[in-house]
Amino acid sequence: MTEDVRNIALGVVAVGVGALIGWLVRTHLWNRKLRRKQTFFGLPDNAESLLVVNRDAGGPELMVKRHDVFALLELSAIIKDCGAHAQVIAHDAAHQGFGERTEFCVGGPASNRRMLAHMQSLLPGVRVNTDPEPGPDRGAFQIGSERYRLEPGSTEYVLLARLTAGQGQGARPVFLFCGQLPVTNQAATRYLARHHERLARKHGDNAFALLLKVVNSQAYGPDVVELVGDVTRAAQTPAPAPATTASRASHRAK
Repeated sequence: MTEDVRNIALGVVAVGVGALIGWLVRTHLWNRKLRRKQTFFGLPDNAESLLVVNRDAGGPELMVKRHDVFALLELSAIIKDCGAHAQVIAHDAAHQGFGERTEFCVGGPASNRRMLAHMQSLLPGVRVNTDPEPGPDRGAFQIGSERYRLEPGSTEYVLLARLTAGQGQGARPVFLFCGQLPVTNQAATRYLARHHERLARKHGDNAFALLLKVVNSQAYGPDVVELVGDVTRAAQTPAPAPATTASRASHRAK
């Protein structure tokens, strides 16, 4: 073997070893990224999860609105990426607790009983005006002392929450997408899909509740979303009784 042939052979071996090391590093980084994603969503390989859908308030049948269908598609992609499986179930058929399987609950409390139950139990500081009669506060969010009114097509709000109810390290989370309109539910699922890595770094396994604002959905759909703020503390703090109730109780006491 001549010197030139030996150098060529060594060069080929070096390139092969470098390619193998690069592949191993990329595979390691990809697996680590996947594990972090699985941990955040509570979706290890072959895990089961629930997609809880709401009912169109306009009819007795299970009719999921178009933007809510898009929200379910966004969530289905996340579940598939984690190597997990999903079961779609109607809100009024989900008669079970949570913690054993990751749950994604979509829709406001007016059309989703499961969402109403979760908010009453886990987010007692949030009140949603579900009055069907027209008015300036219809659909408004009351979070602590702040009120967020709905302006259809212009300014709409959605609550994105990851909750575990302190059930221990092995408990699976429940994700809530509680919007004032269906387009905001889709906006929240898309926001979660895009920012889950940042949210995982910031919150880890802890519960959080974020208030998002969807801007000019009439023109931009669910794409323009602003983070109003982290409302976890206010949302988890029981809201005080309404003034009218308090005054009546005081009157009876006298």
